[in-house]
Amino acid sequence: MRIGVPKEIKVEEYRVGLTPASVREYVARGHEVVVEHGAGQGIGAGDDVYRAAGATIAETAEEVFATAEMIVKVKEPQPTEWVRLRENQILFTYLHLAPDSAQTKGLLASGCTAIAYETVTDADGGLPLLAPMSEVAGRLAIEAAGTALRKTTGGMGKLIGGVPGVLPARISVIGGGVVGTHAARMAVGLGGDVSILDRSLPRLRALDELFDGRVRTRYSTLEAIDEEVAGSDVVIGAVLVPGAAAPKLVTRAHLATMKPRAVLVDVAIDQGGCFETSRPTTHQAPTYLVDDVVHYCVANMPGAVPVTSSYALNHATLPFGLALAAKGLRALVEDPHLRAGLNIHRGQITNRAVAESQNAAAVAPEAALAA
Repeated sequence: MRIGVPKEIKVEEYRVGLTPASVREYVARGHEVVVEHGAGQGIGAGDDVYRAAGATIAETAEEVFATAEMIVKVKEPQPTEWVRLRENQILFTYLHLAPDSAQTKGLLASGCTAIAYETVTDADGGLPLLAPMSEVAGRLAIEAAGTALRKTTGGMGKLIGGVPGVLPARISVIGGGVVGTHAARMAVGLGGDVSILDRSLPRLRALDELFDGRVRTRYSTLEAIDEEVAGSDVVIGAVLVPGAAAPKLVTRAHLATMKPRAVLVDVAIDQGGCFETSRPTTHQAPTYLVDDVVHYCVANMPGAVPVTSSYALNHATLPFGLALAAKGLRALVEDPHLRAGLNIHRGQITNRAVAESQNAAAVAPEAALAA
């Protein structure tokens, strides 16, 4: 199969779909890889490095899209990329379609087969292709919060860990999954006063054991959220409903109860955000104020550390990508976990959560593939 790797064009996105090491793996199995000129610049991998790994370098994105049977990216395709996709072409990338009806319509119109990293599953019920970026985003969330708390960036002027004789920042993490766990790990490491809220008692027990009493665990009720939001210096939104739009757990009314210049970090912004007042921001302009509360809502947080992120992502996606390259759509038929990643196929939505978020009809992946 011919695999295409275009340069990412989302604002301030420096990751790359395939690292040179991954290219070498595809080529060693007899596949052809075409990489757009400069695609690896963000991770310090120039065209010559990709050539040494066995790739062909294309001068333009148009050439990559026109000749490749499978496109491997990082972020969701942008409007100029939707129109380059075509029927019988596989797109393998993050999609986050639930809050993005425009992208959904663009992919449906293209006739392509779009497989979303974020809904591929594993035997334990996890999301193995989302997990690496969730780990990165969770850790970055605390770094972002620490910066946003500074007076020089518009915050209240508090240090996360405090110092002897001065209390640390109080941090509430809503959601105890991968993002929440890694955010809590960073916050605890910096000396923060941390609470984690979740609706799974088994998960709360696991977190209590993991942190050995260094965090407070709370069952996530409306009352608990009210109390934590009002008392915190930082609130991390780390809620995920696979494939669906994130629930709005912190409302505009909550902001009136918060400390002046407290910080909200919405890691769920790719799925629409879990704060009512969230809207996507960029690394260049990461924050804004609503009711004197600082909002950090960067939609591609791991893009700020592209070397770490690209390699971590490739380690997770490579086995699935190689299966698709070797078997084509048959890989989806044979592997139920990869099939769970199928969101769009030949003009049909094949993920129920995406369809429900957009009040559209869904076709079961098995039925769509059999047609």
